[in-house]
Amino acid sequence: MSTTRGPISQFIEKNYLHFNAAALVDAAKGYETHLDEGGKMMITLAGAMSTAELGISLAEMIRQDKVSIISCTGANLEEDIMNLVAHSHYKRVPNYRDLSPQDEWDLLENHYNRVTDTCIPEEEAFRRLQKHIHKIWKDADDSGERYFPHEFMYKILLSGELEQYYEIDPKNSWMLAAAEKNLPIVVPGWEDSTMGNIFASYVIKGEIKANTMKSGIEYMAWLSDWYVQNSGGKGIGFFQIGGGIAGDFPICVVPMLYQDMEMENIPFWSYFCQISDSTTSYGSYSGAVPNEKITWGKLDIDTPKFIVESDATIVAPLIFAWILKQ
Repeated sequence: MSTTRGPISQFIEKNYLHFNAAALVDAAKGYETHLDEGGKMMITLAGAMSTAELGISLAEMIRQDKVSIISCTGANLEEDIMNLVAHSHYKRVPNYRDLSPQDEWDLLENHYNRVTDTCIPEEEAFRRLQKHIHKIWKDADDSGERYFPHEFMYKILLSGELEQYYEIDPKNSWMLAAAEKNLPIVVPGWEDSTMGNIFASYVIKGEIKANTMKSGIEYMAWLSDWYVQNSGGKGIGFFQIGGGIAGDFPICVVPMLYQDMEMENIPFWSYFCQISDSTTSYGSYSGAVPNEKITWGKLDIDTPKFIVESDATIVAPLIFAWILKQ
């Protein structure tokens, strides 16, 4: 056992020897090896990982250059910032499994939107952010400028306008760490997020033009160029938290470049790990085992492949702790 590591790493190396626990350690060591050999890593964030406060560990991963690019849902993009500016107004519901339909309705009436055991406060989180982001959207619209969803979020974070509302230690916000690094992000399906819905409402009302916000197709075109520029040498790994569009969108860039752009020498993803508690199932995306991705032209025969069938809110911080030698 390495003595240069902190107590978390030493604990999992000593105790996590079998089954999903061993898979966790193998995946962490594989991630570390990939970086040590000069590789880059994409992390994809599905689910409600920002509301689960993954930023506590992910922000430090970003600061220490352990991640080169992130793909996330619109919800994860905005919910990290909402937690940053409205944390004290969040409401935890430990007995969420016992809630009746009336209990759920009462939460809605009190402007709380529940995510498992945590309720996001509408006024302090959504509306507080809306007030400031609307101005940035409108200024771009009036100037004929166009940006991606994450670029607008970077603008508002780097402007300092939100600092007056900070309710957590800023070092625990992964979006703030990403903005300060200007980390590349792709946000497929941003339209289905709360801010995406709000932006759409301004478009419907005729206040802002739809094309002020760059689209998912433009994200794919941008990502394809980034992949070509960065996939040399050891290549780019793929660390997938959950399933869904955050993972499926970016992993498809490789078969697209190979099959549709006819770049026959484009490298496959050079590491793959998925953390998911989805039931293993061929034909589903989140539940498919990694080998199925070989037939889709995403992974090579000898790509290191790991799957940890467990709750990502437990697994991801432990893997990050290993990589950060904590």
